[in-house]
Amino acid sequence: MALTPNVTSQSKHIDQETWPNVIGEARSVADALPDLLVEASHVASSVTAGWHGRRRAGPGESFWQFRPFNMGEPAKRIDWRRSARDDHLYVREREWEAAHTVWLWADLSPSMVFQSRLGNAAKRDRAIVLMLALADMLAYTGERIGLPGVTRPFSDRKAAERIADALTHMAKPRALPDTAAVQRFSDVVLISDLLDPIDEIANWIARVAGTGAKGHVIQVLDPIEETFPFDGRVEFHDPERGTRLTTGRAESWREAYQRRMERHRAEIRDICRRAGWTYSLHHTDRSPAEPLLVLHSALSGTAETLGTGGI
Repeated sequence: MALTPNVTSQSKHIDQETWPNVIGEARSVADALPDLLVEASHVASSVTAGWHGRRRAGPGESFWQFRPFNMGEPAKRIDWRRSARDDHLYVREREWEAAHTVWLWADLSPSMVFQSRLGNAAKRDRAIVLMLALADMLAYTGERIGLPGVTRPFSDRKAAERIADALTHMAKPRALPDTAAVQRFSDVVLISDLLDPIDEIANWIARVAGTGAKGHVIQVLDPIEETFPFDGRVEFHDPERGTRLTTGRAESWREAYQRRMERHRAEIRDICRRAGWTYSLHHTDRSPAEPLLVLHSALSGTAETLGTGGI
């Protein structure tokens, strides 16, 4: 359950005039997508320079590198033209074309619409930007991309645009995607605030992990959701269940709230660690390039599991 603060005029330090983004209506996904696509393209471009996919030696058509010939290898592997340039024998290696499926999912449920004045974007918009930027980067290296339960995997240099179009035709948004199409040797990237009941999160991760797929979780939070800087009379509203909760002295809840939030986050990290998944925490007042760099390391196989780490 995610509680969005609806601050009343009786609050000591916070009111609607000084906290406008808390209560304001968010744009629909369809209305926001054109701007988010542009932002995602800029973010992807800023980190693509270090993106090399899963390049390694193996069967394929693209030249990768020359390497010294090793005794015992078949002589037919020697590249005689390159070897004629000096006194050493060289083998021409091709790049292994190891494209496989990466399933992407951004949580678009009502709790993700939230944005406070401390955040640079709504959680939903940040999640979409991260997903579209990642789709752009993966398309650059020829990977297959899909939205689980929405699209079949595809390889297309305009993957971000295709993903954006699919989002506009989605039915009721779900926090966690369908796992029926996920198979072994694929990757699943989940971008969500993960404020759902811990049992639901654990069961979903267990189902995906049971397929043999690798998982990567980015928890997106607004800074206010961890600092809880409220004082006085505050009404909290759960946008998904309609629950309302009013406190006369919000500051008296701060310490207990922060302990519970940390416990919830620690449980998610532990679930990811036990599944062999990566986990990172991203706040909406930070650059979206940061979690993409973490995903780059995870997807390219250059980092160990980040189950106890975060941004």
